Amino acid sequence: MRPVQSSAHYPVQDVDVAVIGCGPVGALTANLLGARGVTTLVVERSVAPHGQPRAFSCDDEALRIYQQAGLLDEIRGETIAPPLVEYVNHAGRVFARMALSETDFGYGHAPLRFFDQPRLEHTLRAGLDRFPHVQLSLGTELVGLQQDQDGVTVLLSEVGTGQRRAVRAKYVLGCDGARSATRAAVRIPLGGASYAEPWLAVSGDVPPDAVRVRDTRFVCDWRRPAFVSPGAAGSYRLEFMLRPGETEAEMRRPDMIAALVSPYVDPDRFDVTRAVVYSFHHLIAQRWREGRVFLLGDAAHQMPPFLGQGLCSGLRDAANLSWKLALVLSGAADAAVLDTYETERRPHTVEMAQTSVRLGRVFLTRNRAAAWMRDTVLRAVQAIPRVRRFVERFEFKPVPAYRRGLMAGGRRDGVVGTMFPQPRIVVAGSPDARLLDDALGDGFAVLGPAAAVRPLSPATAGGPLGPGWRGLPVRFVAVHPAGTPVADLPEDGQPDRVDVVDVDGVLGEWLRRHHTDLVVLRPDRFVFALSTVDGIDQGGADLSAALGVPAGRPEQVVRPVPGAAS
Repeated sequence: MRPVQSSAHYPVQDVDVAVIGCGPVGALTANLLGARGVTTLVVERSVAPHGQPRAFSCDDEALRIYQQAGLLDEIRGETIAPPLVEYVNHAGRVFARMALSETDFGYGHAPLRFFDQPRLEHTLRAGLDRFPHVQLSLGTELVGLQQDQDGVTVLLSEVGTGQRRAVRAKYVLGCDGARSATRAAVRIPLGGASYAEPWLAVSGDVPPDAVRVRDTRFVCDWRRPAFVSPGAAGSYRLEFMLRPGETEAEMRRPDMIAALVSPYVDPDRFDVTRAVVYSFHHLIAQRWREGRVFLLGDAAHQMPPFLGQGLCSGLRDAANLSWKLALVLSGAADAAVLDTYETERRPHTVEMAQTSVRLGRVFLTRNRAAAWMRDTVLRAVQAIPRVRRFVERFEFKPVPAYRRGLMAGGRRDGVVGTMFPQPRIVVAGSPDARLLDDALGDGFAVLGPAAAVRPLSPATAGGPLGPGWRGLPVRFVAVHPAGTPVADLPEDGQPDRVDVVDVDGVLGEWLRRHHTDLVVLRPDRFVFALSTVDGIDQGGADLSAALGVPAGRPEQVVRPVPGAAS
């Protein structure tokens, strides 16, 4: 990649952040930045959306992130939640299952949903139209990058004409996939393994009465492992491992595809929209940051598909980094806060990838005797209730938690560093239940019983809080017990405090279980700290210290722009 020439040769555009790549991760990142008022340019080489159903699944954490971007209703309405995932042997006999309809991790959404990637990308790109300060540049590719102490100059080229222009950004985010030009520009190598076993992935549309297998299945046939599942919007997804000697051309023949899909759908009524052969990878970039350039999603890490966490991990990257960038750009946090992005995200991503590899070893047994032993052992151990629950309730999935990073004390301590639950709540003026995050705002939140929270706010008015809280983007959430009439909630219109009814008692039970008066939540809904009422001033000082700003320094509070999620 050639270096950037003097800006005198090209017209220069100034932005806060340049996002390279507008797949699902890049588009979501731009929506999250837009919702926080960050001037953003999104660069995408393709002129049209990719149009191929590649990514297929997301989890409850991903839906919670879409919710933070203000796009939950649009995205959730185009997905389906499978009630059951079965592991079957070559004869179709079930030896393990995950009862997803009975599983709730407490984050407000179903643990697994299937979507159609072209529709998802359309929704995410349409979401950018809400923000006049976010620009999407299609048919444009990154051809040069040079950074200095104050920013990054990127050289862009119009794919159709070759016309070039320079953009000056304070930060650049590489969301441009496995073959990332951004990663290549900053010379960050990948490490890990690629797996030799090629797979045929087939996607298509099928009417309901032509579906022969209606549940999601991992077909653990030692002769040809497969994955099959109904998808969103009348689609169906099937993946088959190639046998030794089989070629891509052979596997993509219509007669071969028809024979493979026949046990699961009627091949005569199955309209194939995509059939590709691929191999999967377990790769991770040596580092995820080079100066002011960051890598997210597949540009930073790639993992096997057996846990369905490749895209979800990229969405977590976006949720982790976007709010930190917004605080740094507004002056409410020191740039050193950005170091916590990789500190927090890399260990969780590695753990997720390793779990996916282990799951794949169960799935991909290619020896008949070993497959028989696997099936027998798994059926037997599930007679033990605790083991059965571990499998059925998806408990082997790594929990959303950070070992070290931006939290009180700098490292996980009990629930500090874990994701906070998202139960149903009711707010003044509306009798309908909603999810907690809708009431938390886009900054930090201090949540606790109404009696504990009411005397604390408003912090920005100087109240009884010490100077540690002043200038911080924070909202105080006063929790009233289940059954409290909505009419009894105060309606004082203070932007930094909201009173909520704990509809199902989840919040009160959480606070009692962890023996705390108050919990301090980060903008991405991870627990920053626990606090007593008497110790809340220290909590503010700890937060100011973690953000690298002097306690009580009057900073501009980041507020959502019109049209964004509040």
